[in-house]
Amino acid sequence: MAADKVFEALASRPRREILAYLSAQELTAGEIASRFAMSAPSISRHLSVLEASGLVSSERQGQFIVYRLNRDSLVNTLTGFAFEICPKAGPLKRESRKLAAKKQGA
Repeated sequence: MAADKVFEALASRPRREILAYLSAQELTAGEIASRFAMSAPSISRHLSVLEASGLVSSERQGQFIVYRLNRDSLVNTLTGFAFEICPKAGPLKRESRKLAAKKQGA
């Protein structure tokens, strides 16, 4: 299941930190590595896990590989999981929005 790979990727603090950095901007592997006190091969393994999970994508630009966050993948996976656990959350959220709109109009 794709969600399993996403949650496996999110289980690691360095990978969550990489995602946080990539949420602000695209970065090269070297720029990511410079933010951590670990070896380049370790960073490369973390990036591989993130790519395999679909949370991150990469593109070669000249001699560099640039990484970017796949926001939709993260949001869709987490939302899908939340609705599996709490299937009534979607209708309840819509209902609470309707109630809030009524209160503002009153």
